[in-house]
Amino acid sequence: HSDPTQPRCARERLSDLKSLCWPYVSRRLLALLIILGLLIVLVLVLGIGLGVGLKSCSGKFRCLSSVQCISRNAVCDGVEDCGDGEDELSCVRVSGRSSVLQVFSRGSWRTVCSEGWDSHLGSVACRQLGYNSYVSSTDVPISSIEGVFQNNLVALNINQTGLQDNVKIQNSSHLRKTQCTSGVVTAVKCIECGSRPAVHSRIVGGNLSRSGLVPWQVSLHYQNQHLCGGSVISERWILTAAHCVYGFAQPVLWAVYAGIINQPLGVTEALSVEKIIYHANYRPGGLSYNIALIKLKLPLSFNDQVVPICLPSYGESFEDGQMCLISGWGATEDGGEASLSLHTAQVPLLPSRDCRRLGLTSWNICAGFSEGGAGTCQGDSGGPLACQGSGWTLVGAASWAESCGQANKPGIYTSISEALTWIQQQMEKEEDQRR
Repeated sequence: HSDPTQPRCARERLSDLKSLCWPYVSRRLLALLIILGLLIVLVLVLGIGLGVGLKSCSGKFRCLSSVQCISRNAVCDGVEDCGDGEDELSCVRVSGRSSVLQVFSRGSWRTVCSEGWDSHLGSVACRQLGYNSYVSSTDVPISSIEGVFQNNLVALNINQTGLQDNVKIQNSSHLRKTQCTSGVVTAVKCIECGSRPAVHSRIVGGNLSRSGLVPWQVSLHYQNQHLCGGSVISERWILTAAHCVYGFAQPVLWAVYAGIINQPLGVTEALSVEKIIYHANYRPGGLSYNIALIKLKLPLSFNDQVVPICLPSYGESFEDGQMCLISGWGATEDGGEASLSLHTAQVPLLPSRDCRRLGLTSWNICAGFSEGGAGTCQGDSGGPLACQGSGWTLVGAASWAESCGQANKPGIYTSISEALTWIQQQMEKEEDQRR
């Protein structure tokens, strides 16, 4: 006999569930089943759509701002095919130790021969590199540049009308292949950078900085307190670490101080922030993509105490063991208070394999002494790792500043070379909008 205390639906055959048990199913369960079904359908639709999209973009360039796919030959051809023009960003670069100009066209980077070069083109190239300044163009013998840049040569042919129309120099109608019979290619300099007063001085294990020793160093204040360091890379841009600004990137809460040695600041004028941009792939606690840019409302005035540091050229390398300069207002010992005075120290670059052993990626550079004694600490995050070549160059931004000079715990920095394309894209987009 059936148990009369059980609901009728529990006593019927499974085949009768629909007709007999439906009225007994709770509304909440019904709602959950409907939602679950809709989610399954949505996942299937998105999955199918994504699969189709990826398949249709095979061998093509995907516009990140849309589902549009364009031919790779349409990338950097001078015509904006993507909705936000992303296919025409980062189409010029300076490369190698001589900073030769290269243009991306038809799927490869091509070095610009000096044939037909006009100094007005230098301003166009620098604007596409994200600068609103231009210093000079220089002829460089092909034989003196790295071999990888000696092939794939092009000449530019843009008249004054083209320049007035703000045509980008990678426009395919302005490029022609050449044997470059002149034997010289073009190097471009967009900004005076990487210099400092002739002072001699040698953070944890470091010495107090002198005025002008690290004129690219800035202090980033969040709600009126020093939080991180940063580096001046142009009159409007400060480079720092993403973890310094992630989660509270409201410009009004930040102030930038340049050309200072001591804190508190007294009457030093604060620089207002217009915009904060951090890498979209950065995740809290991660060491990859740990890069951010701060755009100032008003341009900096450069002097002996405030000078931009150079960004590296593409393919520019620095030797393992090279002594480089770190600086900041961070703690002078592990767990200590932040310093009131800017400190500096020299640390050697470590081989990339040492970084990889720590599970780090190409986004990271390691520097420091195996025995410890000098390194970044709390409060130094985002500050510069500066190495000297033809001028002082920003090689890294302090990414993990917790080792505080301990033995066998090198300082970890974001690789500026790895971040260079992203940096240029952000600066170029802002420069395009300004114009």
